[in-house]
Amino acid sequence: MLIMNESTDIFVDIMSEQTAATAATGKIEFEEAFALHHRTVFRAARSVVQDAAVAEDVVQETYLRLYKNLDSITTEEMLRPWLIRVAINVAKNTVRGNIRANTRDDNYVKESGTTHAPSVETEYEESAGVSEIHRALSRVKEPLRSCLILKQQGLSYKEIATSLDLNESSIGTFVARARQEFARFYGKPGKETI
Repeated sequence: MLIMNESTDIFVDIMSEQTAATAATGKIEFEEAFALHHRTVFRAARSVVQDAAVAEDVVQETYLRLYKNLDSITTEEMLRPWLIRVAINVAKNTVRGNIRANTRDDNYVKESGTTHAPSVETEYEESAGVSEIHRALSRVKEPLRSCLILKQQGLSYKEIATSLDLNESSIGTFVARARQEFARFYGKPGKETI
């Protein structure tokens, strides 16, 4: 019976080594990460830049960074929060760059005296009330706004905390305050803030 136990122990040890080797080589595949999380990354980017085309550019930049840093992400649990954090950071940088570019364009228009007619898309968004929602959201302070948007997209408090580098126990309070702020600003006329 002693020989049977030894062979069983050896078999268990071999299986454990194979499982560990499989887990070690079972790294995250880029295509799988893209397929699973593209929609979430797009929504996170769109919530910041508020433009679908620009959000797609942010998504491309986010996945380019993932491709370059794929080896540094060791678990599937890290992947989604990492993607969201990168997307939000890239989106914020994009917004900052666009604000600077728009300021330069506005200064040029003021100096040259020419004006642009509003686009059809802008008129449609205003008539549909979308701009009212964006206006109210833009008045909600960070990180409350990001917490609210990510919660509306279905992320858990833990994922939100990881994505925004905040304390998980604060997320519920942030979401509740953001909802109150949004309700206070929604439907009330006022200056838009950028």
